[in-house]
Amino acid sequence: MPHAAITAPGPALAGTVPRQRSATPATGRVSIVSASVGAGHDGAAAELARRLIAQGYDVDRFDLLDLLPAHLGRTVQEGYHRMLVRAPWAYQRIYTSTERAGGGGPVARALLRTAQDRVLRALPPGAGAVVSTYPGASRVLGNLRLDGRLAMPVLTYLTDFSVHPLWVAPGVDVHLATHGVPAAQARAVGARDVRVCGPVTDPRFGPCDAERRERARAVFGLARNAPLALLVAGSWGVGPVRRVALELRDCGAAVPVVVCGRNEALAEQLRADGIDHAFGWVADMPTLMHAADVLVQNAGGLTSLEAFASGLPVASYRCIPGHGLTNAAALDEAGAAVWIRDPADLKSVLCDLIDGSLGLQQRAAGLALFAPTPDGGPAAEIARVHQAGVPGRTPRPAARQRRRPTRRLAATAALASAVWAGAVATGVSMTYGAPDLIHAIGHRLDPDGFPPDHTTSRSRDRHS
Repeated sequence: MPHAAITAPGPALAGTVPRQRSATPATGRVSIVSASVGAGHDGAAAELARRLIAQGYDVDRFDLLDLLPAHLGRTVQEGYHRMLVRAPWAYQRIYTSTERAGGGGPVARALLRTAQDRVLRALPPGAGAVVSTYPGASRVLGNLRLDGRLAMPVLTYLTDFSVHPLWVAPGVDVHLATHGVPAAQARAVGARDVRVCGPVTDPRFGPCDAERRERARAVFGLARNAPLALLVAGSWGVGPVRRVALELRDCGAAVPVVVCGRNEALAEQLRADGIDHAFGWVADMPTLMHAADVLVQNAGGLTSLEAFASGLPVASYRCIPGHGLTNAAALDEAGAAVWIRDPADLKSVLCDLIDGSLGLQQRAAGLALFAPTPDGGPAAEIARVHQAGVPGRTPRPAARQRRRPTRRLAATAALASAVWAGAVATGVSMTYGAPDLIHAIGHRLDPDGFPPDHTTSRSRDRHS
């Protein structure tokens, strides 16, 4: 999502978001744990918090990355960002391997274990439910539930249309899905109680009429009558964005309007390429979506849902590895977005989405996701779980709950060393133009238990 999430600085622990209180006497208290990895997880958390507050709940929000010890959260964030930008093949390898293994490896598990005590201390004792919008947070909270250390029910809100096994933690009581496709995927990887309750987006995203569309184009200095294709690449501006922007321009179906998020270098490069409408961080994405005729995306996250809410047809094209590809497949299966696999089809599909029957069909399918339901949506479902509670759990054996401080410290130190080594290896290899160095190191260390014979073809795209 290439625009700011609704967040604020935090109170009790560094990085937490302060308690947000309802204007009326509180119905109860709900905690939400997200992670500032990209912006989609935080965006979903912010909208869930807004809706719960409107229903009379007090809400506490936390960023899991700030609850990791020794500032490891920011290192993890930077490592993930660097991998997507510099070594997308490595991210695909990790994603595929953990998907096949049904979850994360020992390094990931060790990292999340170090957060359990800190998360438990951060959660206010008066909360009646805790919601995760990030897979790692679900793992931490689920383990606390299984260990008998967390009495309140835990819910996971699945922000994506595809569900990696990491999303489904055994201790989580309820999984909330935006659609039947992710719900079925969650059940297939072991989720017990899965409830389809629709997506959440900022209420500013919605359909507009011709007059409002004309005003939106004027705000951004866009042509009044030309067809516009809005190209987004998340808050970090990752993927082959430059290549896609040039393909959009050259195919002639629409004028590209590119949002590069925080990647200002990419925006400058696109302007040098002759892409007239290349923006960095855009604070008013609802207005920009009102100006566009079609959205072209590569990750399938919250921005796609915002486009659906705006009545904008969506095309997935040249998706980033891992969740970008699986989200494109899931959105295509659900009939919500078209996945353009062949570049030769780009112009014809875009023309059909802008002026043809395919566009009418996709707009209707996207808006149908946001149709009011008798159940009231995800926030109402969270409120019901808060009020009803869930059956108690049999805790794990005590031996699994107790960990010696020295062992935990050693695990944290080893993990910090592994993360640091990975960052250095990435930096060295990219400095000297030798991605094979990372590939070789990854095969030798195998920190997450990758099968030794697993390989993934690497991108040779020089335009991203």
